[in-house]
Amino acid sequence: MFAGSLVALITPFKDGSVDEKGFEKFVAWQIKEGTDGLVPCGTTGESPTLSMDEHKRVIDICIQAAKGSGVPVIAGTGSNSTDEAIELTKHAKKAGADAAMLVVPYYNKPTQEGMFQHFKTVAEAVDIPILLYNVPPRTGCDLQVDTVVRLSQVKNIVGIKDASYDMARPTLTKMRVKKGFIQLSGEDASAMGFMAQGGDGCISVTANVAPRLCADMHDAWKARNLDKVFEIQDRLMPLHKALFVETSPAPVKYACELVGQGSAKLRLPLVECTEATKKQVRDAMVHAGLIN
Repeated sequence: MFAGSLVALITPFKDGSVDEKGFEKFVAWQIKEGTDGLVPCGTTGESPTLSMDEHKRVIDICIQAAKGSGVPVIAGTGSNSTDEAIELTKHAKKAGADAAMLVVPYYNKPTQEGMFQHFKTVAEAVDIPILLYNVPPRTGCDLQVDTVVRLSQVKNIVGIKDASYDMARPTLTKMRVKKGFIQLSGEDASAMGFMAQGGDGCISVTANVAPRLCADMHDAWKARNLDKVFEIQDRLMPLHKALFVETSPAPVKYACELVGQGSAKLRLPLVECTEATKKQVRDAMVHAGLIN
């Protein structure tokens, strides 16, 4: 259902507000460049600092911009409040999203049972395909394989975005979950290793600035053209690393600005990256052939 190169979309800002026209243009560019799926309002989209109304509006714009393209929209609807996650997920379904992605509740530090009950409750409240999202460095919690296996038995929980950096997990998970359960990497630098261990694709930060290269790499993987996979991977690796020298999405927003796709502006408490980081990002983009 969802595979290949999907993009964890940035949310562009202008004069302190969501740049709606800029976002619409950015989504259209992603589709033109071959991105396989659109994921608004995730970590890269600065969802924690979007108001409820802004969050819903960004989802709406993405769905409208993608309408008729055949490119699926997986709306980020997670929260550390189960009731809020239900509200956002209901909105995503009503707006026409193809799926919802729910991050592990952050700050609360729920137990494995708490995480199970959270995701199960949202899934039972809203009849839409749901992807779990495990990103321990951000949430302070790690959704374990045993819990993922339990959740995979819930009818409309169809997969997971995993940013645990554990390369054994795709295989360990695949062996035990229901048939067809989707596994997407949440970490660009190890995405190809994740694929080799049983993954189906990547929800990528790098694809914000290099959508064509990321799509081509995944297409080459599907064709088992490993020489091309490794050639693109070598071009992109310095960029994968540079985009996380400082807290994301500061570096990737700067990278997007360099290619004329949005502004480097963020919303507090995040700030623009330092000059040293900007140089590293620029150098990596030159290495990738994205700028001169």
